[in-house]
Amino acid sequence: MVHVRPAWTVESALSACEAGVSDTANALAHGVSVSTIRRWRRVYARLGSERGQSQTTVACPRCHGRPLDGAAYVELLGWYLGDGHISPGRRGVWNLHVFNDVRYRDLNARIGDLMTRVKPGGRPHTRLKSGCLVTTVSWKHWPCLFPQHGPGKKHQRDIVLSPWQRTLVRRHPAALLTGLLHSDGCRVHNWTRKQVRGETRRYDYPRWQFSNRSEDILALCCWALDLVGVAWRRSSPTVVSVSTRAGVARVDALVGPKT
Repeated sequence: MVHVRPAWTVESALSACEAGVSDTANALAHGVSVSTIRRWRRVYARLGSERGQSQTTVACPRCHGRPLDGAAYVELLGWYLGDGHISPGRRGVWNLHVFNDVRYRDLNARIGDLMTRVKPGGRPHTRLKSGCLVTTVSWKHWPCLFPQHGPGKKHQRDIVLSPWQRTLVRRHPAALLTGLLHSDGCRVHNWTRKQVRGETRRYDYPRWQFSNRSEDILALCCWALDLVGVAWRRSSPTVVSVSTRAGVARVDALVGPKT
């Protein structure tokens, strides 16, 4: 089918339809009329044409043995466990959504890059939601790569990695930490006052913290820190902290700044 609009515009708009974006918001985001969005959706539904991201042309690493970018996958796994979820679309297609603060432009761009490295040819689209930027890519095989997907909230069900996932994490533990810490983590500065030779001095020191309500996900963060040789402690029931000078410096070098 020939469209006046660029192909990527049509593909992105159709993917947004599958992700549940309203016609009005979709039209505004893509610079077309609401009637155009509705026409594209009706025509593709009626003709059964391949939708925006050519779902059937991208082989699944689990189903078809296609090579998988392990580092990109493990980092995306961290993002998914932190602030991601998978929702059903149409025709057996699934939508992977990752939420992140809209302020972090570089990280939001990286999320899209990770998705396209895991699903070559995928074309991420984004939308704003309550101060967050939601990055989405549709594919039939997301549940194959993220078997942790299931009904209910993550902290209310078991989150257990498959053996093949654990093998990849052992190879790329820093990638998992990057996804986890940039999604549900933060780098903060603490301070304290001490008496030194009768004088009160203030000491400032940084620390990394990862917060999650799932005990399983907290345990995965601790495991990844063990794999890279970083000391950690549980500072509360829902928080893992890295507070030693050497540990913070190591994590800084592995995951980079939040920008």
